[in-house]
Amino acid sequence: MAASAPDAVDERLPPARLLPLAAQHVLAMIAAPVSTVFLIATGLRLPADRTAALLSATLLLCGAGALLQSFGVLRTGARLPFMMLPGGAAAALFLRTAQEHGAATASGSVLLAAALLLAVTPLYRRIVRFFPPLVMGATVLVIGVNMIDVAAPMAVGGAGPAVVTIAATALGLLLLRGVWRQFSVLLGMAAGTLTAVLTGAPFHHVPGGGVLALPRLFPYGAPHFDLLAALPLMVFALASLAEATGQTVLNSEAVGRRPDPARDVPRTARADAVTSLGAGLLGGTVMVTSAENIGIVQLTGVRSRFVTAGAGGLLVLGGLCAPVTRLLAALPTPVVGGASLVIYAVIAAMGIGLLRRTDLADRGAVTVVALTLLAGLLPVLAPEWYRPLPDWARTLFGSGVPAAALTAVVLSALFARWGPGRRRPVQDAPRVSPSS
Repeated sequence: MAASAPDAVDERLPPARLLPLAAQHVLAMIAAPVSTVFLIATGLRLPADRTAALLSATLLLCGAGALLQSFGVLRTGARLPFMMLPGGAAAALFLRTAQEHGAATASGSVLLAAALLLAVTPLYRRIVRFFPPLVMGATVLVIGVNMIDVAAPMAVGGAGPAVVTIAATALGLLLLRGVWRQFSVLLGMAAGTLTAVLTGAPFHHVPGGGVLALPRLFPYGAPHFDLLAALPLMVFALASLAEATGQTVLNSEAVGRRPDPARDVPRTARADAVTSLGAGLLGGTVMVTSAENIGIVQLTGVRSRFVTAGAGGLLVLGGLCAPVTRLLAALPTPVVGGASLVIYAVIAAMGIGLLRRTDLADRGAVTVVALTLLAGLLPVLAPEWYRPLPDWARTLFGSGVPAAALTAVVLSALFARWGPGRRRPVQDAPRVSPSS
């Protein structure tokens, strides 16, 4: 009797076919880690060589995370075709923490958030219900606005390249279709870089001439652990369980596997946590599994997890190749700033999309959204309100994202239990990523 054919997700492809498919996944996601590194490097005023080292570490972590999710080791990793990225919202929280408490405290906060995520995965079913679409939508909308506030100074330094980057990216999103649409951000950055060359905008000089790039362990010094300062990232880590639910169910459906959230979501979350522990040691922010590549899986019809494993291998090689990291680190800041503005505006739009799953005719839902936006936007629009507060309160409420997340979670739970009409729980897990 002939052996049964393997499931599509376990199909092993020949190298000649696997490599171009893996490269396609890399090209579709590379803009996110690059823009995140520039956001952190610009906010912390890192020199070009340290930016290159951080970029090397981030690419290595993205690659290691993709390998871990694709292969799965000791019930860590979902054995699905997943890619991994630094969380976009987490980058904003990391930067805020670093600016207010020091970069060493920000690294310690990443380690605490990763440890918390590892600790709570056995309690997954009990925790994820506190993050329905109402909570996620309002929080993601606030994340997008806060990220725009952080990224805008990057674009202001060179209006021409930044405007061209935004316009070219928007045209790509509008006109391109299928897999090519995934390249819109990269095409926008290419157009902005060309404009920078033609207008004489400065490029970063990255010293060094070696071939091998190695990340720096504890680049900001020994991590400092402050539970209060780490609270925003710890809340983000808990909220990422809702994101992991949607990503895992969607990916399972895309590859033809019957979704089993109770088994697979904790495995997805453990891989996120383990990779985030590495990020805390190497100066990065919390890492999250991304749904960006699921569209490629659906469009190409290739469901093999070995393709994303190959993409992870390419990212590891890219992170170790010094010329690659130096080239990316040399990009003009306004170009990356322009791309970041588009990415984070899309995040805000995703939040609006999630809110559409909620009945906003319900008074309780409208109240939750309104007060969440108030808590999340006041620190951006009127930061002076929080200056008279004690340090612990300013840390908790003076940053928009954690204030919004806590407000949304608490009010949603209260209105669901005691509010008028007692809203029916929403069963659908969110399927968009606040990390993209």
